[in-house]
Amino acid sequence: MTSVKSLEVKLVMRHILLQVVAGVGLLVFGTSIGMAQDRDRGRDSDSTWYQSRESFFHEQQWKAHLFQRVREDLDQVQTTTFPGGRDEFRIARTKQELGDLQSKLAENRYDQPQLDNVIAGVQRIIDSNKLSARDRDMLADDVSRMRDYREHHADWR
Repeated sequence: MTSVKSLEVKLVMRHILLQVVAGVGLLVFGTSIGMAQDRDRGRDSDSTWYQSRESFFHEQQWKAHLFQRVREDLDQVQTTTFPGGRDEFRIARTKQELGDLQSKLAENRYDQPQLDNVIAGVQRIIDSNKLSARDRDMLADDVSRMRDYREHHADWR
């Protein structure tokens, strides 16, 4: 009789264990699906952002707004860096230098050393930060356009 009861207890325990394992599996599976959907939504919004950036450079007046575009690109990169680290510090410092440059340009004062500081700051971000290939390419494009501005700023319209 005791062995029958012990067998029944083992079967009940086994059944409970299987239910717990199945429940945990469903919970993990459901969570991973939710995370994948959130990640895909993030990619969709990122894709939209990158597409709007590309269309910006197809407009005729993009040159007049280049430095604002660089600021927006830095803002975009800043959202993907880890807060509080050297990566974020580099971005914040470069944005400050960019703000100084934009103020001078708004007063029709061309300041090549300040422009060089901004270019060097963005290049440091490219070289030192943990960026996605897409963000690295985007900032490299900004550097190239700013260098072009530096070389041809008198004719830049």
